[in-house]
Amino acid sequence: GTAALIWNEMIREKVTNFIMNQSKEQRILNFVLQNAVRGDPCSVVDTIDKYCSQKEWAMNVGNEKGLILDKTVEEVNPSVALELGSYCGYSAVRIARLLKAGARLLTVEFNPEFAAIAKQMIEFAGVQDKVKLLEGPTQEIIPQLKKKYEVDTLDFVFLDHWKDRYAPDTILLQECNLLRKGSVLLADNVIFPGAPEFLNYVRKSPHFQCTNYPSHLEYMQVEDAMEKAVFLG
Repeated sequence: GTAALIWNEMIREKVTNFIMNQSKEQRILNFVLQNAVRGDPCSVVDTIDKYCSQKEWAMNVGNEKGLILDKTVEEVNPSVALELGSYCGYSAVRIARLLKAGARLLTVEFNPEFAAIAKQMIEFAGVQDKVKLLEGPTQEIIPQLKKKYEVDTLDFVFLDHWKDRYAPDTILLQECNLLRKGSVLLADNVIFPGAPEFLNYVRKSPHFQCTNYPSHLEYMQVEDAMEKAVFLG
């Protein structure tokens, strides 16, 4: 089943890491640097999708759910967006390519290795003027957004980091007054690996209006979904 598939991928990845003396994330970046068009975010996104569907599975949002992400970003047309969990920079590039002039995306990554790769990916895609990468734990960075990063309120938030942080970070965004009436949260992987606490919280809260988008786990025919939660104030 699914667990076996992912377990096999993990073993294969560890063996390849050992032989090549580099991580999967470095291999993804190298593939992009060699095959994508510099300064073309669409080419970067397509090249990552190609690598991850043909060579090594990775936890990017992927193309199927990427279309849901695109549609949501286009509908919201944010001036200030926040992403929790940069990983290799795939969704940061994907979001940035849709941002209007003068809009900005803040993307938060806890893992220093992933942050370094995401930074290079963002620069290679030519979207570094729109994207600021913040390195550290979300629970430290979210409370600094207003003062340190001059954020008034967030128009759009994409949650794609540790699933057990979805609910506490959503509560933290509310407590820090970073959401306004109409702010849109979009959460990935709410079915697989799953974010039950988050779903329970936003669906029961009178402050959110929720929509579920059934889909599949990136690059696999495993059921997954994204959850959109609109903040009602």
